[in-house]
Amino acid sequence: MLKTRSRSAPPMKLAPPTPEVDVGDREMRLAQDLLFFAYRDFTTVADKVLEDLGLGRAHHRALHFIGRNPGITVSGLLAILRITKQSLARVLNTLVDEGFVAQAPGYEDRRQRLLTLTEKGQALERRLFASQQAKLAAAYRAAGPQAVQGFRAVMRAVMDKGARDYIDGTGAAEDA
Repeated sequence: MLKTRSRSAPPMKLAPPTPEVDVGDREMRLAQDLLFFAYRDFTTVADKVLEDLGLGRAHHRALHFIGRNPGITVSGLLAILRITKQSLARVLNTLVDEGFVAQAPGYEDRRQRLLTLTEKGQALERRLFASQQAKLAAAYRAAGPQAVQGFRAVMRAVMDKGARDYIDGTGAAEDA
């Protein structure tokens, strides 16, 4: 015997279809191209400022993260940048020698080196930020708020959990 549905019960509703995201080779190659070209063009504006000072992108990254985390330890900066101690030592030596970064011993562990930007370093970091801010602001305005939200979502999905936690302020630099 067939059961029939009561006339008073509402019809079953199906969940709306989930849009498929293309993750095929062609789309992923395009995504890589977009990331590479965007990175190239984003960094080029700062590269010109750095070149005049005899500095490079590694110096820029160090200035950025020291500026965002005053008093960061060398080990914390190493964890964020994921470079060798030797590479960071070269970068920091230049930044300290040129007067962009100051080092101080740790409060509890005197062997630690705490890094901060000097006034000269803060001025350079602001100059580098301003050069890239204009490019990003124009791109954000051209793409619109929904695209910016999508961009953030994609970039967060590319990052590992430690980096996301760092961005959210729930993780330490050492975990990034």
